[in-house]
Amino acid sequence: MIRYAFAIASFAIAATLAAAAPPAAGYTANVPVGNATRIDWTFAVTNQSLAQPPADLLGKGYDSTAQSYELYLPVRKDPKAPIPAIVFISAGNDAAGWKAFEPVCTKQGIAFIGIRGAGNNVPPPKRVRIVLDCLDDVRRQVPLDPDRTYISGFSGGGRIAVGIAVALPEYFGGIIPIGAGGDLRSEPWLRHRAADRLSAALLTGDSDFNRGEVERWTGPYWTALGIRSKVWVQPKTGHAMASSTTLAVAVAWLEEGKAQRAKLATAYPASRAKPDSALTREDDAKALFAEGQKKLAAKGSLYRGLMLVKGAADRWPDTATGKAARKLLEESEAKKDRPWEDDDIAEQRTQLIAEARSLGDYALNGIPAGSTYEKSRPDMARKVIEIWSALIADAPDSEVSKEGRKKVEELKAIAGKDK
Repeated sequence: MIRYAFAIASFAIAATLAAAAPPAAGYTANVPVGNATRIDWTFAVTNQSLAQPPADLLGKGYDSTAQSYELYLPVRKDPKAPIPAIVFISAGNDAAGWKAFEPVCTKQGIAFIGIRGAGNNVPPPKRVRIVLDCLDDVRRQVPLDPDRTYISGFSGGGRIAVGIAVALPEYFGGIIPIGAGGDLRSEPWLRHRAADRLSAALLTGDSDFNRGEVERWTGPYWTALGIRSKVWVQPKTGHAMASSTTLAVAVAWLEEGKAQRAKLATAYPASRAKPDSALTREDDAKALFAEGQKKLAAKGSLYRGLMLVKGAADRWPDTATGKAARKLLEESEAKKDRPWEDDDIAEQRTQLIAEARSLGDYALNGIPAGSTYEKSRPDMARKVIEIWSALIADAPDSEVSKEGRKKVEELKAIAGKDK
């Protein structure tokens, strides 16, 4: 442990000395990464922030400085002022997306970071690390506005973009997955953060085999959970990159949420990262724990506050703050009076209803005949039947249960005779 701590300290000094001058304004085809990311990448690929990641998490011999990206920087009047940015993850290993994003970036003064070497053939943990190495390399040289940093990607790259954004929403204002949906995290506090902070511009083509997933499942599901979401279906387009026109409209819509994101960060600073730095694990834990305690003390936010405390305890269990958060959580759970439980149950019910409706619609109406997803329809239908059955059992006389009984009969037709 002493050797490891010394290595980290020495690296931090070296990183400071090695800081390069900001690249010139305009487009640069290939920029090498200068230092390893300071962003908490391990939390984006596991359920904890790890002080010492397992050696096999990235594979043998991973080198941050072997990574690179394409970069566009607008002309900046004030070098200290944070600027907006778009991070793009390709489905292949070549950087892509710049030509499609070029018009909106050059017109609106938005930086563009096109990730290299992080295609669908790269293991997800390594893929995430490459993206965050590239993003933070730019942040070391040019301050980026977290409220206006948007992460995008095509197909599998879009799924990685979603995974990074919902794990680390403090670094982003929105997501632009193209031709794909994505999964939310299971932690309640991260779902709350996504609803409070992130906007999701979901793009698909009218003949994209993933259209049903985007339009009928992901978009409605996220919207029902309170995440600001909108779906664009581009005409005469299959599973392909969105047009510059569609991307400009989507970016403009994302920008409409920037004031709300800034307002949230004013009240709760832990919801937004610094433009050019990252907190230590202990300081990050302290900031989240402090926000949780603040919400615990405020009327109407008891449950959300408790989930933030749980987030600090689960994410940094080995830190002093994580242990203090765990103690507070255990004390709250040991109390006879637990008013937050009603909110917990209500949120779980909302989530189940949203999933049953959206996933059910996808299974019934959103999977193209002959597509590779068609064989998954029976299992999907069975899962939705299980969700509806739980909701019906919970409140048999409710309007939701009436809806559920009707949907279950429709789903049985594709779930199999035994269901």
